[in-house]
Amino acid sequence: MTGNDGDWWFCLKHMKVEHGSGCPDKDRMGPYETEAAAAGALATARERNEQWSRQNED
Repeated sequence: MTGNDGDWWFCLKHMKVEHGSGCPDKDRMGPYETEAAAAGALATARERNEQWSRQNED
């Protein structure tokens, strides 16, 4: 990533996408390369957790 182009985050405190500097990193997921990827952060985390859970059951 160069500059601020890919500096997208999902703020867990405010439940919204942020670009560039914003809330402290401890309150955010990311960085993501696109706004859309940041907006889908919770869904992506949920899907990965479900995958890991299924793998642990096997």
